[in-house]
Amino acid sequence: MSEKFVLATHNPGKLAEMREILSKLGVEVISPAEAGVTVEVEETGSTFAENAMLKARAICAAAGLPAIADDSGLCVDALNGGPGVYSARYGGEGLDDRGRCMLLLNGLRGQTTRAAHFSCAVACAFPKGDTLEAEGRCDGAIAFAPMGTGGFGYDPVFLLPGKGKTFGQLSPEEKSAVSHRGKALAAFAEKLEAYLKK
Repeated sequence: MSEKFVLATHNPGKLAEMREILSKLGVEVISPAEAGVTVEVEETGSTFAENAMLKARAICAAAGLPAIADDSGLCVDALNGGPGVYSARYGGEGLDDRGRCMLLLNGLRGQTTRAAHFSCAVACAFPKGDTLEAEGRCDGAIAFAPMGTGGFGYDPVFLLPGKGKTFGQLSPEEKSAVSHRGKALAAFAEKLEAYLKK
C-alpha cells in the first residue's frame, strides 16, 4: 500500500527530487495542485524550521493528508547570518535570482570574510498531529563573481572550498551529494522510514 504525501511546493525540481527519494519507502509524493489544494502560507517564522512547519501544517490541514515542506536559505557570516530566512525575498519582490546574487556580491564588496552556509529544514505534519523534522547544512564561501549556470538561487556564487567550484558548476548529482537539502532529505527519509514502520 502506498501512502500519499503532499509536498508543499510549486517547484517541479523539488517535487521530482522528493518523489525519487521517498518512492523507495513506498511513499507517493503529490503536489498541492494534485491534492486539489491552493493555500498560500505566509512565512512568519524566525527560523527555517519554523517556516517549514508552518507550511507543512497548513497543507496537511487543507489536504487531510500528511504534508512535507522545506525552507532553506543562505546565511552569510559578514551579513550577521543574512539574508537567512529572507533569502528568497532578499532585495524585494522585483529581483530575480541573478539580481539577488549581484546584490549579495555588492553587499560583500571589500569584505575579506566570505564564509557562508546554506541551511535547510524539512518538516512533515500528519493529520493526527504527529510531526517529523530534519535539518541539513552545507558550509562554504561566497565567490567574488558568479560561476556556472546550474542550479538556482544563490548557487552560482556559493563556493565549495573543498571542490573549488560553486554549486552552479556542479551536476545535479554532485550537488545533491553535498548540499544542505540533500543532507536534510536524507535525514528526513531515515526518520520517516522509522515512523512508517511503527
